[in-house]
Amino acid sequence: MKVIITGGGTGGHVMPAIAVAEALQRSHPEAEILFVGGAHGLEATAVPQAGFAFRAVPARSLRGRRILAVPAALWVTLRGLIASLGILRRFQPDVVFATGGYVSGPVALAAALLRRPVVLHEQNTIPGMTNRWLARLAREVHLGDAGARRYFGKRRHLRLSGNPIRADVLQGDPQRALREWRMERERHTVLFLGGSQGARSINRAAVGVVRRLARRPDLQFVLQTGPRDRDAVARKLKDVAVPVRVIPFIQRIGDAYRAADLVVARSGAMTLAELAVSGRAAILVPFPYSAGNHQELNARARVDAGAAEMILDRELSGRQLASAIVKMIDTPRKLREMSHNALRGSRPDAAQKIAAALARCAAGRGEAPAEEETPVRREGRR
Repeated sequence: MKVIITGGGTGGHVMPAIAVAEALQRSHPEAEILFVGGAHGLEATAVPQAGFAFRAVPARSLRGRRILAVPAALWVTLRGLIASLGILRRFQPDVVFATGGYVSGPVALAAALLRRPVVLHEQNTIPGMTNRWLARLAREVHLGDAGARRYFGKRRHLRLSGNPIRADVLQGDPQRALREWRMERERHTVLFLGGSQGARSINRAAVGVVRRLARRPDLQFVLQTGPRDRDAVARKLKDVAVPVRVIPFIQRIGDAYRAADLVVARSGAMTLAELAVSGRAAILVPFPYSAGNHQELNARARVDAGAAEMILDRELSGRQLASAIVKMIDTPRKLREMSHNALRGSRPDAAQKIAAALARCAAGRGEAPAEEETPVRREGRR
């Protein structure tokens, strides 16, 4: 079995793709897997680090381009399509799996032109432009959230599988994290996450939180700041008495989730999926400029499920965030309830389900039986 996987630009597209590749490798060790992505996206480094072959094709987003820049972007996309056709003709995949992002467009289109089955995965409540368009060509579309179904005209091929999580996230070791951070087991650990590049507003509020709560003997803090803010944040916190670690990027994020009693984070689809499978209560600060404001919609769904609280980015301050953290830490019962509710909404087997779908499509066996995956039905039907 030969599989091409495409998608990238951000961790939200790259990490689920790697998770599915790893699940496919475990279930089908003989499978040949090739990633195709952009030369400058996260996939160009993350995929080889995960041990998979990678080929780059020209890619450029059309979203947000000034009218004068559109012809150049279209020319790059055409070059990406031509390059993708060449790669597919040489590799001869049995199935192509796309997780979204502008680079997946030309690759999946090339697959459709060569009559290779295409399987998509959409992580968010509001699908990206590329996946909405590619859904017309796909054999199956796997959803991370049932709310995305309303955005697809054709629904018989939708499958609610969840967002694929890498095995190292599912198998996190809290004691390893605490040893690495040189922190105390007896204290409550608050973890701040702003994504792989950090979030300046969360970093700014986190500094205020640490300074306000530095005298509490039961707390300690870990800040993933992103590379650009790490040094500035570390300087502001170098004299605080409370245990605090300032880290540009956490490699073993599964360990970090398991070590945390409470997480402050953005509300991207993959972050929420990781919080769910880790069973972690959270204070969510949606990225205010996400497409279609989908991060706020994501966060509101978690609040409604009793798994998180939300503070809007425009309302975020050190004082308000410190107050919310104290209220939650000082109410252990609430933390336990939120943890339980997070776990209840998790789908830890998403990667295995999608890997099984790829194997089935590669073998030409048609669509999933009802008991293997959950079809997404039209609203109003029972």
